[in-house]
Amino acid sequence: MALNAILITGRTINQGATIENKTSSDYQEATAYCELNPKDIGALGISPGSCVSVKTDHGDVVVKLKENKGNPDGLAFIPMGPWANAVVNPDTRGCGMPGFKGIPSRIEPTEKKVLTMKELIARYK
Repeated sequence: MALNAILITGRTINQGATIENKTSSDYQEATAYCELNPKDIGALGISPGSCVSVKTDHGDVVVKLKENKGNPDGLAFIPMGPWANAVVNPDTRGCGMPGFKGIPSRIEPTEKKVLTMKELIARYK
């Protein structure tokens, strides 16, 4: 099963509280996840805590799945951080900020594990 969704990113309290130690497990827990509503999670046939692959035209990443009952149908959220950066539009259009909102994505269950921040960054060497 796969879900086509619009991906947005943004800051969260937990992401901000752990930003000073980006190699910590606390930071990974605060940023390496994707939120979907219960209906969209049900369409994937998995449960929160499972790993999902998030793919966009700009890249792909594996993150944990979390439930957010406030998300509209077809909307996925990943907190700002290295995991979100792997799938956002890198084109800054001259302003220095990549495209963090409105990104078409495909989300599907995966058996792959969530990479640590160091493992994720090493993909770009």
